[in-house]
Amino acid sequence: MPSRHIRVKGAPEAPLRAALAALRADLGIQEAFLTEVLAEAESAARYPAVPAHDATDIPFLTIDPPTAQDLDQAMHLSRRRGGYRVRYAIADVAAFVVPGGALDSEAHHRVNTLYFPDERVPLHPAVLGEGAASLLPGQTCPAVLWTIDLDEEGRTLTADVRRSLVRSRAKLDYAGVQQHLDDGTAEEPLALLKEIGEARERLEVERGGISLNVPEQEIVEYDHTYRLSYRAPLPAEAWNAQISLLTGMAAADLMLAHGTGVLRTLPTAPDGAVARLRRTATALHIEWSHHVSYAELIRSLNPHRPRHAAFLQECTTLLRGAGYTVFRDGVLPAIAPHAAVAAPYAHCTAPLRRLADRYASELCLAAAAGETPPDWVLMALDPLPKEMAEGSRRAGTVERECVDIVEAALLKDRIGEVFDGCVVEVEARQPTVGKVLLQQPAVIGRIEAGAPLPLGERLAVRLTQADPGTTKVRFAPA
Repeated sequence: MPSRHIRVKGAPEAPLRAALAALRADLGIQEAFLTEVLAEAESAARYPAVPAHDATDIPFLTIDPPTAQDLDQAMHLSRRRGGYRVRYAIADVAAFVVPGGALDSEAHHRVNTLYFPDERVPLHPAVLGEGAASLLPGQTCPAVLWTIDLDEEGRTLTADVRRSLVRSRAKLDYAGVQQHLDDGTAEEPLALLKEIGEARERLEVERGGISLNVPEQEIVEYDHTYRLSYRAPLPAEAWNAQISLLTGMAAADLMLAHGTGVLRTLPTAPDGAVARLRRTATALHIEWSHHVSYAELIRSLNPHRPRHAAFLQECTTLLRGAGYTVFRDGVLPAIAPHAAVAAPYAHCTAPLRRLADRYASELCLAAAAGETPPDWVLMALDPLPKEMAEGSRRAGTVERECVDIVEAALLKDRIGEVFDGCVVEVEARQPTVGKVLLQQPAVIGRIEAGAPLPLGERLAVRLTQADPGTTKVRFAPA
């Protein structure tokens, strides 16, 4: 599911990038891997566990950002009588990581890849995550291969999963894929991405699900000042995401049917969070009538418009209650669905970047084979939600602190200026303190006043503080 995406361009010694480097140090983020972890990774890269089944005859392809090397998924789409067949190969991390070894211990410590605006801190060493375990073109490697048959409307008919050797034929990027789909030059299997993706989007609407097409924020340095822009996601990115969602839903159903598994769950957003989002819409001059549902509003927005893009960024706050739910021995969880997916759902398609996915794959492989999951998987299940929660907390802290730094960089030369804003949050115990959202640029900052703040109302505010890496953005009533 989405989070805020911020990208920074500029020299490493630029103040903003220096502030981000200082943030990593302050948070104790360990970027380098220990010697024993690297040594084990080098050995694993040379001697992975090789599956018996060979699927290298299938011409898989990957679709990722152009610079990405940690390729978790490769797909092959085809027609079948009365529908479609989706083959989705997932990097088989367990073929390289020995339970209880140095690599495994380090993965449990890191939990997930951390994304900063200027770089990422990976879950696995590059020799695996960007090398032997990655589904790079022309490389034969172990994978967890899903085969999912759909009817002509895109509904799942059958789903199976097994270990296989695979070889991707092409590494494609979103812009190139979109161009081929738009000008009609895409051939099967790529041409089917739009067809299947749109079918799955229609089913998502039907079941009440919501996909947030969150734009990427890009901040670029110009003559020691910074400018903010948004890059709206392409339709091909959403169609690609639908294949991943399809697989995550199939994984959840398979684990639920087998009685042991780990789900990604999200409760319905509390009224307070939705009310705050409504105030955000007011601040950004986005009309949200009370008879219009959240899902309807999201689908009406145009991420190419800066105000809509800023609102979609704030919509990610409704996903913060997500967690992991473990169940075993046929005792199913009382609350299984993911509110945004509107169906049971599991994280299983990004094992190079997320710890839980390795375990979900193992549980699905055992379920499909009618076998008991391995002991090392069962032993890790109960602590897994807490580990993932800690990893999510760390990632959330990184995201919030990065946003604060970027916003301070945007406004650092505008101290004393007056902006149009809207009060989106007021502290219950101290109603003179809260948060205000500017209309332009769409920055949220703390505001302190001499009188109770007017929640949900527009307010002219003066910028009092903004220093990236030193002080967060602060406002006062103008």
